[in-house]
Amino acid sequence: MAKIIGIDLGTTNSAVAVMKNGELQILENAEGNRTTPSIVALSKGGERLVGLLAKRQSVTNPKNTIFSVKRLIGRKWSDPEVQRDKAWLPYEVQEGPGGGVQVKMGDKWYSPEEISAMVLAKLKADAEARLGEKVDEAVITVPAYFDDSQRQATKNAGEIAGLKVERIINEPTAAAFAYGVNKESNQKIVVYDFGGGTFDVSVLEIGFDPETKEQTIEVRATGGDTHLGGDDFDKKIQEFLVEEYKKQEGIDLAKDPLAVQRLKEAAERAKHELSSATETEINIPYITSDANGPKHFQIKMTRAKLESLVQDYLDRSVKLTEEAVTAPAPKGAGFKLGDINEVLLVGGQTRMPAMQEAVKKLFGKEPHKGINPDEVVALGAGIQGEILAAKKEGRKTEGEVKDILLLDVTPLTLAIETLGGVATPMIPKNTTVPTAKTQTFSTAADNQTSVEVLVLQGERPMAADNKVLARFMLDGIPQVEVTFDIDANGILNVSAKDKATGKSQSVKIEASTNLSKDEIERLKKEAAEHAAEDERKKELIDARNQAESLAYLAEKSLREAGDKVSEEIKTGVTEKLEALKKVKDGEDKAAIETATAALSQEIQKIGQAEYNKGNGPEENNAGGQGGAESGPQPEPGQPQ
Repeated sequence: MAKIIGIDLGTTNSAVAVMKNGELQILENAEGNRTTPSIVALSKGGERLVGLLAKRQSVTNPKNTIFSVKRLIGRKWSDPEVQRDKAWLPYEVQEGPGGGVQVKMGDKWYSPEEISAMVLAKLKADAEARLGEKVDEAVITVPAYFDDSQRQATKNAGEIAGLKVERIINEPTAAAFAYGVNKESNQKIVVYDFGGGTFDVSVLEIGFDPETKEQTIEVRATGGDTHLGGDDFDKKIQEFLVEEYKKQEGIDLAKDPLAVQRLKEAAERAKHELSSATETEINIPYITSDANGPKHFQIKMTRAKLESLVQDYLDRSVKLTEEAVTAPAPKGAGFKLGDINEVLLVGGQTRMPAMQEAVKKLFGKEPHKGINPDEVVALGAGIQGEILAAKKEGRKTEGEVKDILLLDVTPLTLAIETLGGVATPMIPKNTTVPTAKTQTFSTAADNQTSVEVLVLQGERPMAADNKVLARFMLDGIPQVEVTFDIDANGILNVSAKDKATGKSQSVKIEASTNLSKDEIERLKKEAAEHAAEDERKKELIDARNQAESLAYLAEKSLREAGDKVSEEIKTGVTEKLEALKKVKDGEDKAAIETATAALSQEIQKIGQAEYNKGNGPEENNAGGQGGAESGPQPEPGQPQ
């Protein structure tokens, strides 16, 4: 039966989970790790690297190493967040077609969807290798506070990677899925999800019917900031280190891209170490140089200093959490903090003691730590994948997974612009999806022959302050009936109809990068071609490695054989060895394999000759070295 994998496409790291042999599992990648860095790079040799290999060379190749692209996906170039990120990212970022964003890798510009698709393609390939079967379908998670455009862009990335995206699911909801499996009680829970690039908080109710054993997970409210995450903590530490070095040495490391990348790596490492230690030493040799020679960087950093640097971020996350829980609907769930039974911490950043303490102080109870914050989102996506796969195949879910009813919400208010530039809400934030809403509007002026429908998303009262998702014209209408329809993925479709004539027009909201269907298909084709090219490269590298190993074995065998083999055999091996050396570093895989096979046959002659030498009559008649079986045999009639 076909598998639907669950993918946590993270800002910093990604993970894959699936139901395998009745057990929900995180699938290890090709490198043997349970998470994969969400990093893509073009090596100095022109090879595309994804994951750990890309991360390893990031310090020496910062301009061609793309990381944290999730912060850019589905965004407009004009977004303040994009302009803020552009200032500190080491790679080039520019405005793309349709007002979107592009990043440069090598000599080519890519959309964030394309880069994300490269990460997804690796996750897909690694999952297929682990499962031993083809994977074509996936559930992909996104931050709960992702808007419509960011969700659509993520779905596009999945399609480019060759995946049919069966469902887009919110990350905190996925975490609640993983936590809520087999919880036979009614609970109110908060998922505090602080990831590498985004912060989300969701308030959920888990319902359980003891008679039917059915479980319901209902999202009551969601909130957050799609531009607040662990990356911001790293940047704060990095800025602190730059300032300290300027004080010590009078040198501004911010002007040196290579030094900046080394500082970024050191900042991330220090942050991790300060989760378990109260003090750490940052030691970076040869960080720069001046007229007196090479310079080093050595400084001690305390946990207290880190906490003071990021206190504003911690306070903001706590404020957003409290609002999501206590604010009346539709802003929040309308609960009291004391109503919450459990608080789940999700995302690697939640290992920070100060963050755990802030959450504990807010709710007056210890947060739940029984789940791996790096893996729980992928596991929840894997559960959703198994539920969808079972429904498609008309079977029962495997293992302990039950068919859980999920009631998710839309994270932001959807509206249209009306007279005076007002944003008139159609679907308020935290409305359960899927949902649809229809409303009739009149034209603003007499004899007006057309109307422009402007679709908005955001919480501000004026249209100009919200994000424009789409605009389209409808001709000849005194009254227009507008319908907003949000699907289970949280993706919006809008239609407008002239009530008098019945003439209608609809628009499916596209991502802000405006990738058309044709462009997505072209990128899918390119991705498939690149996958085939990657496979050819891998086969060539394997052939070269095999040739290298065999050449080494041939030289070793010739040395060890000495005079045990004839000159004829030695000459044959030497000739074939030289022939292999001429082609083994080339691009012709067939020639390498042919030369390898020819040398392999010659090497076998060495082994055969040694065997014959060791078992010939001259050794068998060598005397009674081996007892009765190997020594001379008695003549008939002689005593035994």
